[in-house]
Amino acid sequence: MSVRLSTDDLPAGARVEVWEHAVAEHLLPLRGRHDTTDFRARMVAGSLGAMRVVEASTPAGECARPATLIGDALHDLHAIEVVANGRVMVEQDGRQARLAAGDLAFIDLSRPVRYAATASTHVTVLFPRAMLPMPGTVLTEMTGTRIPGDRGAGALVSTLARQLPRHLDEHDTADEARLSASIVDLIAVALAARADAECRLPAQTRRQALRRQAYAYVDAHLDDPHLSPAAIAASLHISDRYLHRLFESETITVAAWIRQRRLDRCRRDLRDPLQRHRPVAAIAARHGLPNGAHFSRIFKAAYGLTPAEYRAADDPAPR
Repeated sequence: MSVRLSTDDLPAGARVEVWEHAVAEHLLPLRGRHDTTDFRARMVAGSLGAMRVVEASTPAGECARPATLIGDALHDLHAIEVVANGRVMVEQDGRQARLAAGDLAFIDLSRPVRYAATASTHVTVLFPRAMLPMPGTVLTEMTGTRIPGDRGAGALVSTLARQLPRHLDEHDTADEARLSASIVDLIAVALAARADAECRLPAQTRRQALRRQAYAYVDAHLDDPHLSPAAIAASLHISDRYLHRLFESETITVAAWIRQRRLDRCRRDLRDPLQRHRPVAAIAARHGLPNGAHFSRIFKAAYGLTPAEYRAADDPAPR
């Protein structure tokens, strides 16, 4: 279960104390300077598999985690800081990452770190060091550096991280484990690209990370009727042939995965009571299937019922 906190619900005199306690409990112990006259902040925190996700909206200020606050419990944790809005400066190991909306930075929680920010909303994703398949020498070079959130793997990580706080309570244990592994794979690719160190990643890790990027790209572009293996390959800066090679070990082809994800989304919407008013054709077009006859044909092939029959059934189950 996620935890939600707003200082607006607290007496003015207790807001800073309660906030600092919540940050220490759900994120990490920090020392900060706050304007206590009208302190307002909000937090959403929760777990996703082995990851911890914290979204915080805070007023302008500074805070730090000196060596005296570093405990053994966090020695094996790393984190990324993703800015949703505002500006945040992250300083670690003598380097400063100045982040605008969408940008991210990598943090080693075993070492001191300092933050300074305007009024902002930012998402921190914490995960065990063991999940990140990269040499420690590469990671040491990454602290205190900005990873742009508007292109490449950095954009995918940024988009996913900013969406996580709104979906913390929607996954079962197995989904959480898969999703957290996928996100850390993308983080590894973003860090490697930033360090110009892809060659240091094991070949199998690179292939896994590229597959995760392909999956993420598909889910983000299902509404595009022109989504294709060629478009996915172009987004990953690889050839069509190499993309298909990446999926040779999977049980489904790239094109079949696109079709299945679209059908999954359509099936979900057809059973959503809040979308009963939406025509079947509109639901299909919303997920990149504008040809109604084609949609009805492949939907029935997948689920044994036409879309209209599926919507009307009491308890439909996919084949």
